[in-house]
Amino acid sequence: MSVVGTTPMIVTAIGVFVICIIYSFLLSFTNSKLFPAFDFIGTDQYARLWATPRWLVSANNLWIFGLLSIGANMVVGYLLAVFMDQRIRQEDLFRSIFLYPFAMSLVITGLVWRWILDPNYGLQATVQGWGFTDFQFAPLVDSNTAIYGLVVAGIWNGVGVTMAIMLAGLRGVDGEIWKAAKIDGIPTWKTYLQIVLPMMRGAILTAFILQCVGVVRVFDLVVAMTQGGPGIATQMPAIFVIQHITDRANVGLGMAAATMMLLPVVVLLSLQQFIQWRANKKRMNAL
Repeated sequence: MSVVGTTPMIVTAIGVFVICIIYSFLLSFTNSKLFPAFDFIGTDQYARLWATPRWLVSANNLWIFGLLSIGANMVVGYLLAVFMDQRIRQEDLFRSIFLYPFAMSLVITGLVWRWILDPNYGLQATVQGWGFTDFQFAPLVDSNTAIYGLVVAGIWNGVGVTMAIMLAGLRGVDGEIWKAAKIDGIPTWKTYLQIVLPMMRGAILTAFILQCVGVVRVFDLVVAMTQGGPGIATQMPAIFVIQHITDRANVGLGMAAATMMLLPVVVLLSLQQFIQWRANKKRMNAL
């Protein structure tokens, strides 16, 4: 593709991403309210942000949601990839089934799981209708368990794409590795865990970063399932940002929160680039 052909994409990327990010970052140092204003107040917005209980709850919820959903997605995704790597029958069908949740809108995913976890006509009501009247499973109505209901929906949505990335990594492993492991009498599960898994650093890192970015910007799923409730029990940073920019007319504080959301993404992408640079350097030295 010629330079002329790529110019519109370059302009769009610079205009939409770079300039907008810099503009938002600058606004986080201002006292902007309903409309942006360049009356700089230093880091006051950041101090105010970390003294706001709603933001602290949002950050804590993000950690809980992120650790549980990412951890489960990585483990279950790898196990599903191992299952698919057995050259099973109807592999294309199973791959489509596992990837289907990721292709769905997060709003639809949230609405489906809100219905499933609703105590009046979801899973709890169904099981009780079978005669198990003591069965209780309605996490979304309790502020202490609502976040775990979101985790369940997040795992269902993200495990398929993790499986696809891991499967691509497994299929990229040299067949001679498997032959050597069989000759040495190494069990299959040990080969997958101790030999093949460390060789999939690229696939693992890609899946991990994709999951992390999805967690940081989670918004639609929460709005569709709980709208941040009960109370603020499932409040997330993305909801905090939107509410303060629109409903609460506090652009400065909202942009400070948005900048804090951007930091882990920048760190993760920088880490990915560093690891890739080191891998390329080792490869070049080996040559």
